[in-house]
Amino acid sequence: MASQQSRCHSFSSASRLQPQTSVTMDGSFLTEDKSTQKHKLPQKQRTLPYREIFEFFIEDFKTYKPLLSSIKNAYERMLAHQRETIRALEPLKAKLVNVNEECNERILAMRAEERHEISLLKKEKMNLLKLIDRKNEEKISLQSQVTKLRKNLAEEYLHYLSERDARKILIADLNELRYQREDMSLAQSPGIWGEDPVKLTLALKMTRQDLTRTQMELNTMKANFGDVVPRRDFEMQEKMNKDLQEQLDSLRASYEEVRKEHEILMQLHMSTLKERDQFYSELQEIQRTSTPRPDWSKCEDVVAGGSERWKMLAEGKNSDQLVDVLLEEIGSGLLREKDFFPGLGYGEAIPAFLRFDGLVENKKPSKKDVINLLKDAWKERLAEEQKETFPDFFFNFLEHRFGPNDAIAWAYTVFENIKLFRSNEVMSQFYAVLMGKWSENVYITQKKTVAQLLKEMTNADSQNEGLLTMEQFSTILKSTFPLKTEEQIQELMEAGGWHPSSSNADLLNYRSLFMEDEEGQSEPFVQKLWEQYMNEKDEYLQQLKQELCIELHEEVTLPKLRGALMSIDPSLDKQTVNTYISQAFQLPESQLPEEGDEKEEGIVEILQTALERLQVIDIRRVGPQEPEPTS
Repeated sequence: MASQQSRCHSFSSASRLQPQTSVTMDGSFLTEDKSTQKHKLPQKQRTLPYREIFEFFIEDFKTYKPLLSSIKNAYERMLAHQRETIRALEPLKAKLVNVNEECNERILAMRAEERHEISLLKKEKMNLLKLIDRKNEEKISLQSQVTKLRKNLAEEYLHYLSERDARKILIADLNELRYQREDMSLAQSPGIWGEDPVKLTLALKMTRQDLTRTQMELNTMKANFGDVVPRRDFEMQEKMNKDLQEQLDSLRASYEEVRKEHEILMQLHMSTLKERDQFYSELQEIQRTSTPRPDWSKCEDVVAGGSERWKMLAEGKNSDQLVDVLLEEIGSGLLREKDFFPGLGYGEAIPAFLRFDGLVENKKPSKKDVINLLKDAWKERLAEEQKETFPDFFFNFLEHRFGPNDAIAWAYTVFENIKLFRSNEVMSQFYAVLMGKWSENVYITQKKTVAQLLKEMTNADSQNEGLLTMEQFSTILKSTFPLKTEEQIQELMEAGGWHPSSSNADLLNYRSLFMEDEEGQSEPFVQKLWEQYMNEKDEYLQQLKQELCIELHEEVTLPKLRGALMSIDPSLDKQTVNTYISQAFQLPESQLPEEGDEKEEGIVEILQTALERLQVIDIRRVGPQEPEPTS
């Protein structure tokens, strides 16, 4: 105890000589010496002396050694954990800086684009304002012309009024002079005194009455027509006024159009500003919440074959399709690593060709070998009579090809491959038929359609050169597919290589449209035929559902389904209708009641189930769709 007190005394005296220190929460010691704060050392070197002093305390104070040791260990673990956390967060910090820079660049680009659009809108606005000013100036000029013409018309009117008054005065003076001259001539004429004065007086009286009446008629005519201008001048002024009025109306209409366009542009400008603000907010929200788009180039090092094969696989595919491709590549690698498959047992839900208990050997064929095997199976299926179901035929085909001992192994191997490679056309179609998602008649009918189309093109190729003009190509498509719309025909022509800039005289190598690559993938033309066929089937079933006017979970009777089929496709024959109804209600055609039989009402099925069953078979429109009546 005395030794401990002496050591404490020595440590306390040493502490007076050294700068004052304090222990922090992380187990290090902080010194209050200002010179030490100015020359900062790395954290580990700064804490080293204090750690050694703390160890001396632990060794000297035997009584508190366990407590001090546990405190030291706790701080050491915390420091180690924090150092690991800092090292883990360093890459994230760099990635965050890169993402921030990319987002800032995108925002700057969007702002530059918006400034460019705003400058264009401002220029267009200034041009429209200048146009409005010019129209206003023209309007003012025309108004001044109309005012001037009205002023000239008023002056002419006053001039004609003064002329009329002067003419009246002149006529009165002329009449007065004429009367005086007559009186003088009567007074000077010697022969007049010899006549009867009474007769002369009467004649003079009658003459004066006639003169008065004529004067009154003349005054009446002057009063009625004094303000009338010559017809030629009137027509001239009327024509000029009409022309000016038409010009004024035209200018008003132009002004109104310009004003409306200006209002529309202002509304468009305001909506553009709102959309810009909305898009900017959405961008901010997306940048805050969304994850970055995947860098698909990283897959080049993972996919077998390197960058060249990945570029070939990724060409023309979107992100969703690239995910499928990547999953197929990963799945194919895992499939090659498997030596055995676990048997699925003998349950009723297990397909007949997969019923087996125990381990099944993985034959590990290449993708090309599986495709060739499926093509051989289709050739043999098309060559024989279809007496057995397709799954039974497939297993019998494998037994015949590989023997009974290896048939089940090849069945599992082929099944796992076609289930994995859904993007491959041959495998996906075979899988759909094998699992009952398609009737094999769907595949067979479509193949016959493609073969018939190739035959029509070959017949049209009189020179047997493998070439057709675009006009011949279009004619053959329209004759082979009379129910397709103009839009569908154009889609097929574009898939075949036609462009809007092409002329009808351009030649097309039609044989290349029906070729397949080594993996059985068809050309875009044949793929477009399949796509249109599936879309037409979906549209046909949708029309059937709309014609029934019931919900999917409700029941549909046999007569109602028959009537709906005949309503949407009146060209259906009785045999085809019975085939569709037999599939929808899962009844043999021989057991279907006759049309109008009372037993029909007792046959019902859920609509969704019936439509799913019809989706399996080759159901399509037979005749043209009737146009909807126009009101």
